[in-house]
Amino acid sequence: MPELKCYKILLWKAYFDKGIGITNYIKYFILFFGVSSLNLRATMIIATVYFVFCIVLGKLWYKYKLVNTEIEIQNKVNPFVTEMRKVYKD
Repeated sequence: MPELKCYKILLWKAYFDKGIGITNYIKYFILFFGVSSLNLRATMIIATVYFVFCIVLGKLWYKYKLVNTEIEIQNKVNPFVTEMRKVYKD
């Protein structure tokens, strides 16, 4: 089932994307460290740790359903959602 493999790959991509989105500015510190120190080995170690940290953070974000909270916060300022909630009250 190739679609199942693609699902898993895209799920890991979503974890990484969420993690790097939350910690976006850290990558600039890693870049600055790499350029200023010219220490390739240390920079690669830091970047690898950051990569793993982004995946773990993204996975926790999904596990504790903080993604749903983000979407609900976006819905509070979305005029379309506000209007639809008035029309379709529970």
